[in-house]
Amino acid sequence: MKNIQKNTTMNFKENSEEEGNDELYEHYRFVADKGQNPLRVDKFLMNLVQNATRNKIQKAAAAGNIFVNDKPVKSNYKVKGGDVVTVLFEHPPYEYLLVPENIPLDIVYEDEALVVVNKPAGMVVHPGHGNYSGTLINALTYHFENLPNNSSNRPGLVHRIDKDTSGLLVIAKTEEAMVHLAKQFFDKSTEREYVALVWGNVVNDEGIIEGNIGRHPKNRLQNTVFEGDEKEQGKPAITRYKVLERLGYVTLVSCRLETGRTHQIRVHMKHIGHTLFNDERYGGDKILKGTTFTKYKQFVENCFKVLPRQALHARTLGFIHPISGEFMRFESSIPEDMETCLEKWRNYSQHVIE
Repeated sequence: MKNIQKNTTMNFKENSEEEGNDELYEHYRFVADKGQNPLRVDKFLMNLVQNATRNKIQKAAAAGNIFVNDKPVKSNYKVKGGDVVTVLFEHPPYEYLLVPENIPLDIVYEDEALVVVNKPAGMVVHPGHGNYSGTLINALTYHFENLPNNSSNRPGLVHRIDKDTSGLLVIAKTEEAMVHLAKQFFDKSTEREYVALVWGNVVNDEGIIEGNIGRHPKNRLQNTVFEGDEKEQGKPAITRYKVLERLGYVTLVSCRLETGRTHQIRVHMKHIGHTLFNDERYGGDKILKGTTFTKYKQFVENCFKVLPRQALHARTLGFIHPISGEFMRFESSIPEDMETCLEKWRNYSQHVIE
């Protein structure tokens, strides 16, 4: 698919079938590829909307909430190449209904222009489908007033990290700071370093991973690297890695981003054969390296229990301050869950692996 846009408010008076309802809100928009074979719209949306069931989609169609090329359609409509499929409801997307929540924040630095926070693993950065409360933005809107909106109407947000990734984020407190910081991320002039525990012994002490990243054609919840005839798909991505510690069947690496694609480190490391440890979405929650001994299996499962997420932490963040012009660099210690897992591997590699 291309031109995927979500959560854009739009006036849709002429297509409303209910009396008294003069505005619908766009929740999803998809443009079918030119080569799209005719496919029922309910099946088409099933492939694209996370956590959607066919029953829910069919009910939405029956209620007149699914449109193709600005006209309401039933669930058996066959989507063709170039069709614009939109899903509209009478209420705004839930992520626009921000409710400030008194959630504690680990503030690393703050001044009148910005704040740097250390996000714990398990916290979603911004509200979205299935996560409408308990997010970082819910917390930010409680602790700070009048945060500027970014281009996606998300207060203060300049960049983000995945729910189960821990580490540093910078938040803009003024419009000036938002514009200045956003341009630095766009120009790729920020410094971002992550530490990751990956499966396998990474052969080279350091290296560069290059490869366009885009949505996986068969698994819409994953991204992938496109190669060969498909290498022009996706968006360019560059990750520089360096080995920090070799622990037998796993390796601790430092990854520096030159681009900021969704799941970039997770996708790039899997691409070179080193999936992140306990990364469920990309298959790292299975034993990918090691022995067949029962004791080893129990050891790894214990590691999964102490680190119930992908082993990824945004450790270093550097940028130019939007007012002073000073380059600022912040570091966050590896969190306890990840450090406990590392200690287990250190002990195992020293006493068991020859």
